[in-house]
Amino acid sequence: MIKPLNLNTIKEKIPNLYEAVIVASRRARKINDDNKTEFNAVLGTISSGHDDDFEDRENPEQLKLSLEFEKREKPHIQSIKELLQNSIEFRYKSEKDK
Repeated sequence: MIKPLNLNTIKEKIPNLYEAVIVASRRARKINDDNKTEFNAVLGTISSGHDDDFEDRENPEQLKLSLEFEKREKPHIQSIKELLQNSIEFRYKSEKDK
């Protein structure tokens, strides 16, 4: 379910809305990458229990793991919450870094 968000709430935290969107999107990308890494690591520990010839069969452990990860909060929603709670740390590039 999509909940509307008042943009003035974000502008109170970060005056430039464009910068807020960039910060939140980069954080969401990082969260998504971390989730993929964790999922693949956990998936690697699950044995398939059958030959590779029958890959189309369902593995209950893999299905349970997929559903568990699917129930997690979506990365973009999590990053917006972190942005509103001031728990995302960001900085500007200096002329030296460019």
